[in-house]
Amino acid sequence: MRIRKKIVHATVAVRREIPTFALMTFGATIVAFGIMSLTIPYRFPDSGVSGIAVLSSYLFGISPAWIVGIANLVLLAWGLKELSPRFIGWTVYAVMLLTLLLKLFEGIPYPHLDERLLVAILAGVVKGLGGGLVLRSGSSLGGTDIIVVVLRKRYGVEVGKFTFYINLAILGISVFIVGLEGAIYGLVSIFANGLVTDNVLRSFDRRRQVIVISNTPREIAAFITGEMHRGVTILHGEGGYTHEERPALLCVLTPRQTMDLKNYLSVHDPKAFMIVSDASEVMGRGFKNWTEL
Repeated sequence: MRIRKKIVHATVAVRREIPTFALMTFGATIVAFGIMSLTIPYRFPDSGVSGIAVLSSYLFGISPAWIVGIANLVLLAWGLKELSPRFIGWTVYAVMLLTLLLKLFEGIPYPHLDERLLVAILAGVVKGLGGGLVLRSGSSLGGTDIIVVVLRKRYGVEVGKFTFYINLAILGISVFIVGLEGAIYGLVSIFANGLVTDNVLRSFDRRRQVIVISNTPREIAAFITGEMHRGVTILHGEGGYTHEERPALLCVLTPRQTMDLKNYLSVHDPKAFMIVSDASEVMGRGFKNWTEL
């Protein structure tokens, strides 16, 4: 019986990680393609460990695959005690996959584009898309992500600014290797990378936080739970002017469900007061699972 339960639990765990595997594999493939086809052929700098790998390739002709693989192994060994088993497992897989893909994409010929600015933007978009998918899976491609996690757990500080300083230093060094113009193109690419990564994450987690103040809160709550199959919380408030009891409904909906609720209120309670705001991230049942952290 115990063996059977363990098998069932293992099967459930494996099924739960299948989306992570798919997103990480696809995302890592896109990132590797962006580095080898849209960054190195045009001598653009990059950020993080891949930035160091790219500069090493320009200076010494070393394959970026070796720098990415070795640097991440050193970082993993450095922060082994502070990293969770899941983070370590997926990061090891990601690093191995990225190293293999970088090596594999080395020998593939790519068409050359004359407009370097467009190439820089395209490189940022492609790598941002891949990186966003990997982050969406709850995993990491290693590099500065390992440094951030370790320093946060070891010293209890937010270290986003240190990542910025690291990338700034890499860009500064790149001026002496690829020239000022190349460094500026690299900056454009890194900026586009960040924008696309953020938008990819928001696209997957796009939700609306909705507050409804109404004289018929029970009916509206029944519509939200019964028709939309979403949870709702009734907050007990008080009118600031009338001092009458004013229940308020708090819920998190998709954009489409938010429009459905608007249509419902316009017909059944046009005097209701509705506040809609963007929720940058929602954790819990029905949304992102806590195990994805």
